Amino acid sequence: MVSLKGSLGKVTIVDFWASWCGPCRAENPNMVALYKEFHSKGLNIIGVSLDKDAKKWKEAIAKDQLTWTQVSNLKYWDEPIAKQYQVESIPAPFVLDASGKVVAKNLVGAELRAKIAELLAQ
Repeated sequence: MVSLKGSLGKVTIVDFWASWCGPCRAENPNMVALYKEFHSKGLNIIGVSLDKDAKKWKEAIAKDQLTWTQVSNLKYWDEPIAKQYQVESIPAPFVLDASGKVVAKNLVGAELRAKIAELLAQ
């Protein structure tokens, strides 16, 4: 069990993705770079997978070197956390402040990096 409240940093990205999602896998190197650059400054990432095959999910985590917390109920689009966040397409990163409030969503690449840098500078 992973508690979102217990996983919050200064800034937390809740990243909805899946091993079968090409755009998600293409974005993963950007997430890895963000984590390496900003984790020591207070960034946490929680990966929430919309996978249904545990083996493929775990292989993608290892191959893409996703070293942060990863969770999945292996329920595909019926993932309860995705329903709570009203996720309709992936990748879908949600940026949360230290209190857990969503302050940005669906940013990727340079836009996401700029938002994280801005929030951590405050």
